[in-house]
Amino acid sequence: MDAPPLSPIEVLGSYPEHDYTLAGLVASRSAPDPDRALVLDEVGNTLSWREVVARAEALAVSLHGRGVRRGDRVAIVSRNDVAHVLLLLAAARLGAITVPVNSELGVEEVAGLFEHAGATGIVVSPELLDTVREARGRLAEQPWLCTTGRVEGKPCFEDLSDPRTAGSLDPAATDGVSADDAAIIIFTSGSSGRPKGVVHTQRSLILSGEAYVERVHLQPRDRVLVILPLFHINAMFYSLCGTLAAGASCIVVPRFSAGRFWHTAADLGATVVNATNTVLNILVSRPRAEYREDHPLRVVSGGGPPHTEQFLREECGIPTIIAGYGMTEIPGVLSTPFDGPRAPGSMGVVGSHPDRSRPWAECRVVDGQGEDVPVGEVGELWVRTPNVMKEYFRDEERTRAAFREGGWFCTEDLVRRDADGVFTFVARNRDIVKRRGENISPVEVEKVILRHPAVLDVAVIPVPGELGDEELCAVTVLVPGHEATASEIAGFCAEHLAPVKVPRFVAFMDDLPRTGPDKVAKHVLRADPRVLETATDLGRTSASRRL
Repeated sequence: MDAPPLSPIEVLGSYPEHDYTLAGLVASRSAPDPDRALVLDEVGNTLSWREVVARAEALAVSLHGRGVRRGDRVAIVSRNDVAHVLLLLAAARLGAITVPVNSELGVEEVAGLFEHAGATGIVVSPELLDTVREARGRLAEQPWLCTTGRVEGKPCFEDLSDPRTAGSLDPAATDGVSADDAAIIIFTSGSSGRPKGVVHTQRSLILSGEAYVERVHLQPRDRVLVILPLFHINAMFYSLCGTLAAGASCIVVPRFSAGRFWHTAADLGATVVNATNTVLNILVSRPRAEYREDHPLRVVSGGGPPHTEQFLREECGIPTIIAGYGMTEIPGVLSTPFDGPRAPGSMGVVGSHPDRSRPWAECRVVDGQGEDVPVGEVGELWVRTPNVMKEYFRDEERTRAAFREGGWFCTEDLVRRDADGVFTFVARNRDIVKRRGENISPVEVEKVILRHPAVLDVAVIPVPGELGDEELCAVTVLVPGHEATASEIAGFCAEHLAPVKVPRFVAFMDDLPRTGPDKVAKHVLRADPRVLETATDLGRTSASRRL
């Protein structure tokens, strides 16, 4: 008979104390049973806690031998791979900084990020080597290069992290390394399109992982399925750092595969998965024949529309769905209470750390003058939290602009808080559309359109109107095999929204451009003339599309 689950504070308290460095954390968590699994891949290959610690130490020796020192940046361009885990731990051992780069970017974008980060070295998967070589060739100074898999004539990551050939790490290499050293730079373009390098410390990563233990009641025996990219906050701060904080195991797959999802979960024993609205919407739309009743998933972290949560609970037998809110700069601020009342479609309530004596996230909802607004009114969300970013890398101006007196981070998100402390997202401050004298939240319209059974994804953007006002355009992705006309989409909106909120234009696309796994690059859509060129103006014609 299985032992009863531990409370979040009992999970943390079941391990030796540590100093909030990543090296201290993994030493603490591996101590009770170093031979249990830490990382599994999609075919079941396993690295134990002991093996990860040894390989990370060997890699730290190799990095130091290549000249990596405290504060240096090492980039990694790869789909999800154990190399992300080992590089993070090895670089942090030296006080160096890991820079995960989006593996879908082109040469120019990759070169720009390498240059901005001032990368000392680059780790790259073989299939992306040509892109990285070309990007590297555009730099004035050439970082060293290492591949995650074996490529003829190139140093291999496996060799650099082989404990059998590594010497001992020079004690001087770790002098002065502390929990408050920068550990990671995650690039986020946000809504402006200009990349921002968000810097977090080792302490911040660990605190975010500990808060995730609280959020989903993560247990040491859990297996966390990592399907989101490790170059973004969700997988890195929650899935991976939550695994490390709980002393649990994680299953790292190269990328999300809807067709393989249920088989991977069932075959490898996944109990927790961190997803996004987009991922969950895709799963809802997939053939039911792909579903495996023998999966052991107990928690999905990442909510969706009410019908999506209903699907996960009633059809998939997953008892706990945890929605939440955070930004790369301020991870894990709000979430659905694990054992508390649920408000479908909300951002949840202010989260907490397992240790209630620790100061944790505080939230304010303010007006344009920075004054708190009454309960129930819309205002901008300001957050103060101990795991806030250290800075935007090499961007003092943006860093200063992001904060207000007292350490409050300005999210630029408009929200509403009710009397029970439940927050509801309204819109990005800069995304509000002015139409016929009314302020319209595109998110409100998107939530309605996503309830249409033929719609897989949607982004509502403003487009110019004839009289200097703005009109709404719904850029829509249909579920494969389903069809809908622009008139049907608009008519569905009219059933649930005021006339002023019904889009005048509807465009159909195969997919939407993204800045992250669950963030549509609306600035790209607004700048793309093909959107309006192919859109249906509902005052003139109608069109349908079948995917």
